[in-house]
Amino acid sequence: MMRRLVAGLIVTLVLVAAGTAQASPSSVLRGAVRCATQPDGVRFCGSLDTGGVLVPARTLATSWDNTAVDVNFALPKASPQHHGPYPLVMLFHGYGGSKFGLGSDGGGIGSAISSMSPWLKAGYATFSMSDRGFGESCGTAASRSSVPEAECAHGFNHLLDTRYEVRDAQYFAGELADQGLVSRTQIAAVGGSYGGGMSMALGALRNRVMLPNGRLVPWRSPHGQKMSLAAATPFIPWTDLSYALTPNGSTLDYVADARYRGRYGVLKRSYVNALYASGCNTPKTFCTTTDADWNLGAWIARLNQGEPYTGALPAQILHQVSTFHSSYAIDHSEAPAPMLIANGWTDDLFPADEALRYYNRTTTQYPQTPLSLFFGDWGHPRAQNKTADIAHYVTAIHRWLDYYVRGRGRRPFGGVQALTETCPSSAASAGPYRASNWAEMSPGEVRLNQAAAQTILPTAASPAFNPLGTAACAQAPGATVAGAATYRLAVTHTFTMIGSATVVADFTLPGATSQVAARLLDIGPDGQETLISRGLWRPTVSAKPVRQVFQLHPGGWRFAAGHSAKLELLPNDVPYGRASNGQQNVTVSHLQLRLPTVSRPGAAGGLVRAPLPKILPPGDTLAREFGPTR
Repeated sequence: MMRRLVAGLIVTLVLVAAGTAQASPSSVLRGAVRCATQPDGVRFCGSLDTGGVLVPARTLATSWDNTAVDVNFALPKASPQHHGPYPLVMLFHGYGGSKFGLGSDGGGIGSAISSMSPWLKAGYATFSMSDRGFGESCGTAASRSSVPEAECAHGFNHLLDTRYEVRDAQYFAGELADQGLVSRTQIAAVGGSYGGGMSMALGALRNRVMLPNGRLVPWRSPHGQKMSLAAATPFIPWTDLSYALTPNGSTLDYVADARYRGRYGVLKRSYVNALYASGCNTPKTFCTTTDADWNLGAWIARLNQGEPYTGALPAQILHQVSTFHSSYAIDHSEAPAPMLIANGWTDDLFPADEALRYYNRTTTQYPQTPLSLFFGDWGHPRAQNKTADIAHYVTAIHRWLDYYVRGRGRRPFGGVQALTETCPSSAASAGPYRASNWAEMSPGEVRLNQAAAQTILPTAASPAFNPLGTAACAQAPGATVAGAATYRLAVTHTFTMIGSATVVADFTLPGATSQVAARLLDIGPDGQETLISRGLWRPTVSAKPVRQVFQLHPGGWRFAAGHSAKLELLPNDVPYGRASNGQQNVTVSHLQLRLPTVSRPGAAGGLVRAPLPKILPPGDTLAREFGPTR
């Protein structure tokens, strides 16, 4: 009995000591990062941002392969009831950015995805890092000179490689768990854009790690503890980076598996070249790396060279980017973590079909897995990012993580919700519209049929809607463009479109390098047009008409009575996309345009009709939530 009492007393003393250590750690990550208690009681470990000046300049820890990575970590104010281990929110920055600090709780998207403050107040521990090659993670001359050369040998940016940057986040979370500071399983991934891609990858992996050879193994901390992600909230992410940057129109929003297939896509030239140039502003990056797996200097040169995309290098680029930089390619033999994914209608870089691709496959394979979508007019340019819309999304993030990470509150909405794009920018968005799944979001459709043949000429040029210089509500003259295939639908009664405009037609395309660039526009009574959605497509090459289907990126827009919906098919969408080498005439006939609506059949004075069965390309199957085909 005495031995048991003594043993119990020892255990109690050990637990008390551990609790005390957790409450006020002097350092984290094997002593690499020092900690200090702030005036508000928050325990911060890292580089404080004081008026734009980092003090100290960087706080470097070494990752799984001894690469130096700049990190921040913080614990909420301790209390007798709460002293750890804490649930952990990992915050990931955008492309070319760097780690986040305490920041502020002033509202907006920053308060949810780029500031530790609101999460600390809510009782979460927080972690953020500068991805390899960015910021002070070997991304500046000063950071490289501050560590042994070996610690920056692999410190260049790997373009968010699942085997490297993603694994870094998993490794540091494991170290914090080993120190007893954070939970092994109550972990969330939060981030936007590039950070959204990180969050998608972590959610898809869930409890696995990808090794440099591409093999997946169980996620374990350095001390061997089992680790798992509880939830993710990716904001404006990609799921297939190869498709996002070089789309070919093979994605349909109603198929179970929208994998990249068919001809090489069309380069989003404006975005890709701008991103590459901004990523080169560091002393050693993928711009100077000659390793074949990350030689973006050679990649960008070849993609800008254009068609034909034959030979070993284009194939290698497509394989590498799809396999190691895209959450959609991560083995899905296991269900992902619960995810709330948000993409934007007016985001020309990572449009809404990036989320739908992952959503359709997951809900078909794992219908019980919590996976929710939230769409709005937000994200990369041309998006408006209205304050009220962002507030809706921020609220959804907190509810999602509180429930799936901490088990608190009511189960959050698990279907699809959407806010529409509205103009002018001062106009409030309509919604949110809600449905239990994507198929039910649009129970009706408005259709336009035109049998007459039209020819898209290589010389046709339409007003530019450059996403890097044009706002969502920008207008241009709505005149018919010579050499374009143009279709107009008179809007006799107001209706709201949410979803992907679908084009079904007979296409004759003899040119093996040709493309079709599509735009959906709203033309007002004054003759001015506003861009609603767009798409870049590679039709089947054939000297004879072939019945085909493709979709523009999804949109959310109210077509008012007295306006016209205009579909414009062009030989290119310069400067957004690259004009094809050797573009030839494309003939279009027996075209049908289908616009999905939130209204049911019979609405809008009978303009809204029952949706026709979905058309499936050979080899495709319908996503679980959709009905029969024809």
